[in-house]
Amino acid sequence: MNSVEVNVSRGRKIGTIAVCVLAQLLIAVDLTVLHLVLPSLSEQLRPSTTELLWIADAYGFALAGLLITMGNIGDRIGRKKLLLIGASLFGVASVITAYAPTAELLIAARALLGIAAATLMPSTLSIVRNVFTGKERAAVIGVSSGLTILGFGLGPLIGGVLLEHFWWGSVFLINVPVVVLMVIAGALILPESKNPAPGRIDVPSVLLSVAGMVGIVYTIKEVAYKGWGHWDIAVAAVLGLGCLLVFLLRQPRLAEPLMDLKLFARRAFSATVGTTILAMFAQLAVSLMFAQYLQLVVGWSPLKSGLAGLPGMGGAILGGVLAPLGIKVLGRAVTVALGCALSATGFALYSGIGVTIDYPDLLAAMIVFGVGLSLILSVATDTVLGVVPKARAGAASAISETATELGGALGIAVLGSVLGALYRSELVIPAGVPAEAAGAISDTLGGAVQAAAQLPGEQGAVILSNAKLAFVDGLQLTMLCSAGLMALLAISALFTLRGVPKLLEDPDDTPPPPAFSPLNASTPHTPTRI
Repeated sequence: MNSVEVNVSRGRKIGTIAVCVLAQLLIAVDLTVLHLVLPSLSEQLRPSTTELLWIADAYGFALAGLLITMGNIGDRIGRKKLLLIGASLFGVASVITAYAPTAELLIAARALLGIAAATLMPSTLSIVRNVFTGKERAAVIGVSSGLTILGFGLGPLIGGVLLEHFWWGSVFLINVPVVVLMVIAGALILPESKNPAPGRIDVPSVLLSVAGMVGIVYTIKEVAYKGWGHWDIAVAAVLGLGCLLVFLLRQPRLAEPLMDLKLFARRAFSATVGTTILAMFAQLAVSLMFAQYLQLVVGWSPLKSGLAGLPGMGGAILGGVLAPLGIKVLGRAVTVALGCALSATGFALYSGIGVTIDYPDLLAAMIVFGVGLSLILSVATDTVLGVVPKARAGAASAISETATELGGALGIAVLGSVLGALYRSELVIPAGVPAEAAGAISDTLGGAVQAAAQLPGEQGAVILSNAKLAFVDGLQLTMLCSAGLMALLAISALFTLRGVPKLLEDPDDTPPPPAFSPLNASTPHTPTRI
């Protein structure tokens, strides 16, 4: 059964783009701004080490755990309604976060922010899917993808400006006027759309997906920080994998599954989801590493570091704008492969950085990498949305966003662990350094900077120089490994996306050609019952 058709005027289409982009920017900024406020937040609330970790991670756990569920809820109750509810909740949670008097309340507020963000992410993409088709949709997704990547860069910049004049809670309080604007504009402008025959939500599947995703993300994050060998990590890994396995086995038996596994039979869908995971695997790790590089190695302030990264975000916007042209001229497979090749080139340029910064070289790497990443994500998102029925747009969007979250978490864990191991292997600690200081120095570059400041002048200077050199050596090798990964992904994209049409017709009306699903070779296409 087809989704309810959505016909809107040109003016409302422009307004829809503005509201959806604003929602995505809000989420992107909030994902990166917290790292800047942790020092001043720690000084005022004095959280324990465990509490500090939960303050940083509660948002991501709630977001990753609920994306699939919220995407399906949007398909059932209406994407506009869910977006307005989520935006209102985001505003309330932002106020609670800004004025949280204790670490415990701050953790709860950050989790509430994550729940709200989980309603916004799939809602925006599914609204775009139902309002725009064909070339229009590709252009809109290209621009919104570029602006979303810009949001990741704006987070540190906005945080740096606010922290120079206000207290740490101001970085969350600034969300409130944006949310008010979103809710008012969204209520007036956004069209409503939903699955006309939604069925019931399977509660056991919801519980399994939440427990599975939280368990997996927790395992990835904790392994990155502590390594294996801890009972809580083992329990989380077993629980996460077990719940996800039961979840996947349960879905084909349901008349109305929470995750329609038949979507993965479409090669275009499964290939682009895999590409998204690997692209985000590299991108978020780079963001984290270079935040450390600019502040701890080069010695720039958070504000200056944020400003330095803006040209790269400009490259991302350019990539988003060029994505529809790339699809039209080169096709989807070649455009994604080109994006991967540009990202690989950016990584290779990044590998040439040194302890003393050469900003023009860094600038070139940022722009090339930004254009490449935006090409990948723009085409991937448009492909995922274009090959599924409108009625399942929320569920498909949630799968795409979940892939983004998993890819980012894996990248931070794996590449972060690789960088940490390389740092420790290259680090030279002179004789005579106290054992307690030596432990902090070998743990992280941040620990080395703090320890060096407390050691005698010449000894501290040697430690700081050695630590910076070891970090940069590790960073160079990590960038080269990432360049190789993206080069392989470029080759893979040429094969996995081969044959995907430049213009994707609505699957509700036109059965997908054989290139989308191997099943079509032996059986006629039967539209998925929604």
